[in-house]
Amino acid sequence: MGQRRIRREQRQADQAASRLRNGNVKVKEKARRDARILEAVKKGKLPYLPHVMSWLSVKLDKPSSRITADDIKQLTKA
Repeated sequence: MGQRRIRREQRQADQAASRLRNGNVKVKEKARRDARILEAVKKGKLPYLPHVMSWLSVKLDKPSSRITADDIKQLTKA
């Protein structure tokens, strides 16, 4: 009975350590991705490629079909 608990605790400890190690890297990756996609948004015009529309949808908290040029203009100014 105790083995299951021990394995679970070891797995939890390993996952917590992994989050600490990888968390900083992922923050930097997200910043680079945001800069890269924002540059693509500034250069292009609607409709964008699907990965850009998905990113815009997350940033604007709207479905991609409801994103307008005015929304994008406000995002690029901010």
